[in-house]
Amino acid sequence: MNIIEIIEKKKRKEALSEAEIAYFINGICDGTVADYQASALLMAICLNGMNAEETAVLTDKMAHSGDMLDISALSPTADKHSTGGVGDKTSLIVAPIAAACGVNIAKMSGRGLGHTGGTIDKLESIPGFQTELSDTAFFEQVERIGIAIVAQSKNLVPADKILYALRDVTATVNSLPLIASSIMSKKLAAGADIIELDVKTGSGAFMKTKEDAMALAKAMVNIGKANGKKTAALITDMDTPLGANIGNSLEINEVIAVLRGEGPDDLKKICLALAANIIFMAKNCTKEAAQDLAAAALANGEAYKKLKEMVAAQGGDVRFIENPALFPQTAYTIDVCAPRSGYIAEMNAEAIGMTAAMLGAGRVKKEDSIDMSAGIVLHAKTGEYVKEGTPLATLYTNRENIKTTACKQFLHALTFSDTAPQPHALIMGEVI
Repeated sequence: MNIIEIIEKKKRKEALSEAEIAYFINGICDGTVADYQASALLMAICLNGMNAEETAVLTDKMAHSGDMLDISALSPTADKHSTGGVGDKTSLIVAPIAAACGVNIAKMSGRGLGHTGGTIDKLESIPGFQTELSDTAFFEQVERIGIAIVAQSKNLVPADKILYALRDVTATVNSLPLIASSIMSKKLAAGADIIELDVKTGSGAFMKTKEDAMALAKAMVNIGKANGKKTAALITDMDTPLGANIGNSLEINEVIAVLRGEGPDDLKKICLALAANIIFMAKNCTKEAAQDLAAAALANGEAYKKLKEMVAAQGGDVRFIENPALFPQTAYTIDVCAPRSGYIAEMNAEAIGMTAAMLGAGRVKKEDSIDMSAGIVLHAKTGEYVKEGTPLATLYTNRENIKTTACKQFLHALTFSDTAPQPHALIMGEVI
C-alpha cells in the first residue's frame, strides 16, 4: 500500500478501505505522506466525495491521531457544537440550562475567525476567566459543578490541524465529508456521550442553503451514531444575526440577560430547543418533559446560577456577571440610522459580522488580536418597519479611523422594501 495508489483509487471514485484511510492519517502525522500528496487526495475527495462509512472511518482515525479524553466516569456527559454564525452565543446559554437540569456538560470550544465569533473569545472577555485547564482540572470541575467550557487541548486531533491548513490553501474547505470529519473528530476526541449540533444556514453561515445544511447535519449525526454517541442536530436560521448583540463582551451581556429571563426571543427560543434536545438524550424522558425542564431552569434562575458557578470555578470575576455595566466601554459609539422609511427586507449576516470584525471584535487572521469591547448592537432586524433617521444599530469601537467605513459597510448589508418580507423560520429542521 502507498499513498499514490490511494490517490488513484479515490480519483477513480472508488471507496477507500479502513486500512487505506488509516495509512493516510498516520502518514500526514508522521510525515511519510507529503503535503502535496495529501493535497492531491483532499482534492480527489472534494471532487468525488466519500460514502457514509468512509466518512465515519476518516473521522475516527482523525480523532485517534492525538489525545482522547476519557470522561466515562462522569457519564452521561454532553457537548454542543454550532457550525458558526453572527451573534451566536448559544453555547453559553444552552450549557448552563442543561447543567442546571443535571446533565454534565464537558465542552471544548474554539476561537472566532472572519465573520463568526468564538465561544472562547467571549469567555475571555470576562476578567480572569481561564479557558485553558489541565485534563485533570477539567474532569474535576465537571464532576464538582457539572459544567466546564475550555479551549481545545493542544494535542487534540493533530490530524485535523494539518488537514485544515491544507484545505484552506487548496480550495477544499467546502467538501461535506471533510467538514463533517473535521467537526466530529474533535467532538469524539473530547469524550462526551451526547453530541448536540446546531447547523446554521443562510447568509451568515458556511452552509448557505437549507439543503446543504441538512446534508451536513445528516452526515455528522451518522458519524456520531456510528461511533456510539447519542447525536442530534437542529437546522437553524443564520440569514439574520442571532439576538441583538455582536461582539465579545456585548454578547456576554446578552447571555446574562437571557439567563436572567430577559433578552431577545429568537435567541431564547433556539437555546431552549437545543438544551431540551440535550436533556432528552441524557435523561431518556419525553421531548415535552425535556422542554419543561429546560424552561423551568431558565425561569427559576438555576441556569443563571450555573453560569456564575462556572465563571467562579474558572477564575473569572463574578462581579461582571452580576453587574455587566462593569465591562469596559469603547471610546466611540456610532448610531447608524435608517436612510429611508420602510421594512428591513434582508440583512446580510456575513457582511454584518465582517463589520463587527472591522470594528475590532473579530479576526481576519488567526494571530490577530481582538478588542473585547468592540461590536454592534442591533436596534431593528429583518421584517421590522423603520422610519427614516431612526437608529438601526449602534457600533462600538476604539478605532477612530474606520468609523465612516464601518457605517457604510453596515448599511450595505441591509435591503429595504415598502412591503413586509415573508418571515423566516428560526428552526428549519431536525436530524435525530
